Amino acid sequence: MDTENTAQLLFYQKLGELFYAIAASDKSVRKEEYAALTKLVDKEWTTIDEYKDAFKRDAAYQISIVFEWFDYEQMDAEDCFESFCDYYKAHESLFTEKRKKLIQKTISKIASAFNDVNKGELIMLAKIQLLFKNE
Repeated sequence: MDTENTAQLLFYQKLGELFYAIAASDKSVRKEEYAALTKLVDKEWTTIDEYKDAFKRDAAYQISIVFEWFDYEQMDAEDCFESFCDYYKAHESLFTEKRKKLIQKTISKIASAFNDVNKGELIMLAKIQLLFKNE
């Protein structure tokens, strides 16, 4: 696998980490949040580029794989969020306007998938908006 493909796989894995952080901010990931993520990965993330993983599957599926793994491992949402923010700051060139808009759409859909947006999700949503504006 070439270096660019490897970088893109990590990009999608980090998105899975962010999306998990949003869903787990209230200490529980609901089936509605899984469903919202799965729908967006299938319908929108897989169409954004042509990168593939080692199994020749669309690299965007790394989002769902990491999200599910982190939920299984019960990772700390705040740690995951901070890890994503650090990654973003170190790799801003990977975050095109199109990708940023889809990230914001995805986190909004996840946050509102179950009983509307809670306080923890709202804080993370605001932090992402600030992060994306402070370039």
